[in-house]
This record gives sequence, C-alpha cells and structure tokens, in this order.
Amino acid sequence: MSPRLPVNNAQTITDFLNLQKSQLAEDSSKDSYQFAFDDQAFLARRETLGLRFQLELLKPEILLHEQGIKHTITVFGSTRFISCDKAQDLEKQANTPETIAEAKRALLHCKYYDSAREFGSIVASYNATQSEDRNKLHIATGGGPGIMEAANRGAFEAGDKSIGFNISLPREQYPNPYLTPGLSFRFHYFAIRKMHFMLRARAIVAYPGGFGSFDELFEVLTLMQTKKVERFPIILVGKAFWLEVINFKQMLDHGVIDQADMDLIHFVETADEAWVVIRNWYQLA
Repeated sequence: MSPRLPVNNAQTITDFLNLQKSQLAEDSSKDSYQFAFDDQAFLARRETLGLRFQLELLKPEILLHEQGIKHTITVFGSTRFISCDKAQDLEKQANTPETIAEAKRALLHCKYYDSAREFGSIVASYNATQSEDRNKLHIATGGGPGIMEAANRGAFEAGDKSIGFNISLPREQYPNPYLTPGLSFRFHYFAIRKMHFMLRARAIVAYPGGFGSFDELFEVLTLMQTKKVERFPIILVGKAFWLEVINFKQMLDHGVIDQADMDLIHFVETADEAWVVIRNWYQLA
C-alpha cells in the first residue's frame, strides 16, 4: 500500500485564484509572449512563491514610507466583539434562547470594543501634538472587524492615519471602513503580514481574542524571548481574561519560561492605562 502523503499542504495562490492547470500551461505564443511581470498565471506558479513573498513585503513597505509612517502600535483582538450600542440593540431584539445568549455575550465583551476605540483616539490625540513623523505613533491592525475596527475607528474619527493589514481568508474578510485611503493592504501569506505587524511596531496592545490573537501574541513573545527584536511593551487588556485562558504561573512553575519572559507583559484594564505604559516607556510628552 502506497503512502498517501500530500504533495503540498497549503492553499496555493492558484487554488485561491481558482486557476486551472490549463491556464498555467502557457502553451501558446500569446501566453508565453506576455511580459513576465504582467502575466498573472506565471506569477501564480509554485515556482514563483519567493517572488510573491517579496512583493507582499515590498508593496506595503514602499507605500507606508511614502505616507511617512515610521512607528506603529499594533492592536489586535477578537473579530467578534461589537460596540456596546450595538450590543444593547441586540439585547432588545433578542427573542429566542440562541439570540438571548448571543446578546449576553455581546454585552459582556462590548467594553473591549469601546476601549479599543478609545485607545485609537488617545493615540491620535497624541499625534496631533507632534509636528514630525518621527515622533508619531500610528494605529495598525489586521484591518478587519471587531477590535481591529474599533482601534482603527478611534484613530480615524480623531482625524489621524489608520492602517489595516488585511488577509485573504476562505470566508473573505473585508476591510473595515475606518482605514485611511492608501493604507489598506491585503495579504495572502500570514507570515509576511505578521512581519508588517512587527517591522514598525513600538508596542503591542492585545485585547481578548481567539486563535488569531493568540498566534500573534505568542509570535511577538517568542521574537522577544529569543532576542530577534528589541523589547518593547506588550500590553494585555483585561487581566482576568488572559490569566483565565493562559496559565502563566503554571508555565513558570514548570520552568518552561522565565520570570524575565513574564516581565515583558503589562496587564491593564483600560485604554488610558495602556497608553500610560507606552508613554512612560518612551518618555513621551
């Protein structure tokens, strides 16, 4: 019996673009004569994976530089949280056990949406006092709904630049409406997207979230633990949530992390407290 090992375990760009094998063959002169950089089928081949990595890294880098974005605060958290206004509307409309339960969860978590929105506004207010780009900190998120939308919204409504690093997903995630024109980006590769989360980051502010939030949080913690990046504030909003879902004490007791690793983390409850950590770290006015 032959092993049934997969040739490739990733969703390739050809899968995502729904390109058929016949479209990749380029067996006519019309196909082969195209400029390589203008040939979507050629650029979607498995052999050009490295080029696509480079392009996804380079495009946002150039556009962010042109818009004077030097420093960011990366904010992430659940895509499922909504504002307290919307949560209250859900509660009023709920009339089945399922919708009542959904409304209760929304009311429980809506404080985080409102906090992230407030945090975006606080950062924007600080930027308004700065005349030089090198002294500004801009809100950057994954560009989608929930906490990402809230942080972008706070900055956008205050008149500041607001950045979104979106990602292609099986159930497509659309950019939230609070992103500055020209600063809404779309990635296919999580790895390159996470690089852009980190390249200009001067702090990470993480609100309660699911797999994606944990992935991004532990990526940052690992980079700092292994000294791949300079240490900067990692701020977790909602101490009770984080200590309930991650038993940091047990990790310390088992010796799999050190106290120095825990010293990277700042637990806060409010947007103001998160900003105080960043302000004190960088001695901002």
